[in-house]
Amino acid sequence: MSRGWFITGTDTGCGKTAITLGLMAAFQAQGDQVLGMKPVASGCNLTPEGLRNADALCLQAQGSVRVPYDQINPYAFAPPIAPHIAAAQVGLRIERDRIKNAYAKLAQEANWVLVEGVGGWRVPLGDGFFASDLPRILNLPVILVVGLRLGCLNHALLTAESILAKGSALAGWVANQIDPRMPALAENLETLRALLPAPCLGLVPWLGDPGPEAVAPSLDLKVLSGTPGRPPTLKGFPGPPDVDP
Repeated sequence: MSRGWFITGTDTGCGKTAITLGLMAAFQAQGDQVLGMKPVASGCNLTPEGLRNADALCLQAQGSVRVPYDQINPYAFAPPIAPHIAAAQVGLRIERDRIKNAYAKLAQEANWVLVEGVGGWRVPLGDGFFASDLPRILNLPVILVVGLRLGCLNHALLTAESILAKGSALAGWVANQIDPRMPALAENLETLRALLPAPCLGLVPWLGDPGPEAVAPSLDLKVLSGTPGRPPTLKGFPGPPDVDP
């Protein structure tokens, strides 16, 4: 029987895809069959096969088995704008049942299905329909990706509060350093550890443009199984590197 998680983030650009791919690689390294899904994607390119999203293509390529693109990404829109606006521009509605049916097909093919959200937690998908409704629709616990940059404490705490208020289970969170010059990095991490109501799955240092195999070693899958794992450390966080402004 397949199980999975819904991967959300503190905001757009926090590294949801990189962390989702890293989790997939970590599960695959221990012999599991894994598939990724991105139910809704904006900012897609027109190809001979139709609209394709770069992140969804990465999830498809990382999957343990080959599945049709439209199961991984049922809703693809060309403009890089809020998905409910993009859908309205082409006369479509994002339907819950279409997403549920695509997920059910993926769940038959793998041990784990990792479902990546779009934008942040409360992105509108339609009339009274938000990205935050997807975990309940698919019956999935949530993993929160915290993009480590100025403002992450407020974003992380508000998102965690909303996840719990929506009745979803917060399985854990991942700290992902997206600002190589972030000040007071260690202090921010300690604050997140103290205040977020879920365990930390890992601390991913600044890696530039990391591949899944580079991210996977920073993630602790034991946390997801409820088994006490190794506590995340600051190893790999040497401090702000010398980079060009």
